[in-house]
Amino acid sequence: MTQTATVTRLTVYPIKSLDGHVVDQVELVTNGGLAGDREYALFDSDDTYVNGKREQQVHPIRATFGTETTPAESVTLSAPETDSETFQLTTDADAGGTVNAANTADAVDEAELTDWLTDYFGYSVNLRRNREGGFPDDTEAAGPTIISTATIETVASWFDGISPDGMRRRLRANIELGGVDAFWEDRLFADRSHRVEFTIGGVAFEGVNPCQRCVVPTREPDTGEPHDGFQKTFVEQRKTTMPEWSGGDWFDHYFRLMVNTDVPESSWGETIAVGDAVEIGESVEISETESN
Repeated sequence: MTQTATVTRLTVYPIKSLDGHVVDQVELVTNGGLAGDREYALFDSDDTYVNGKREQQVHPIRATFGTETTPAESVTLSAPETDSETFQLTTDADAGGTVNAANTADAVDEAELTDWLTDYFGYSVNLRRNREGGFPDDTEAAGPTIISTATIETVASWFDGISPDGMRRRLRANIELGGVDAFWEDRLFADRSHRVEFTIGGVAFEGVNPCQRCVVPTREPDTGEPHDGFQKTFVEQRKTTMPEWSGGDWFDHYFRLMVNTDVPESSWGETIAVGDAVEIGESVEISETESN
């Protein structure tokens, strides 16, 4: 039976490494990212990311966003033994480009936000903004990441005590697909010399590779505590359950899940929405996609 994948959930992560913000529709911006996704990031005094990969204290921070729009207009931050506070993120006065939040008139009360972050982490932390595609993990495939609901549910079943929503928070995908079996999204990439062209609601995308996972999924989302044996179990199960349409030369190891994408410039400015259908096109050589 032919399955039709449709978008059932769209999540942006306005501040890199913090909680997600669920939206009904979202625009594709410069470089192919989603509007408001990883638009802000935390840095220390050495100009290094303060993120979940490097800093376990990131995990207990809860971030809620005060609007259903993108980019988010405000954020409320809270953490154990730390008073919650709300900070403005955007206003009509925003300037474009890559800026430090303090340089955008009335956009962020950087002094108070920086104080909150610095008090929490115990060292100097500041917030930076990039409206031109944000701060993606994979700069070579800076489009939204994709996974199916069935994959999330299946992977969660590999572990005692991890719910589908808990796994969703560990994996942090942008686009979630329904109506298809687990690992269906593996159809959206080919080998290292090819990309898979596909559309979402008629908007063009290119599937690049299965996402190489970092330490973040191995940790409890609320505390940052490691889940004993997570990577070992994941690798064993991923190898065992690998569909016939997946595999290939990307799998030098099996700690890979979710699809990284690239978005052709012709799709920048287009909008995708919950309910949009996915249609798979051709697998094309990378040289051909780069010439488009």
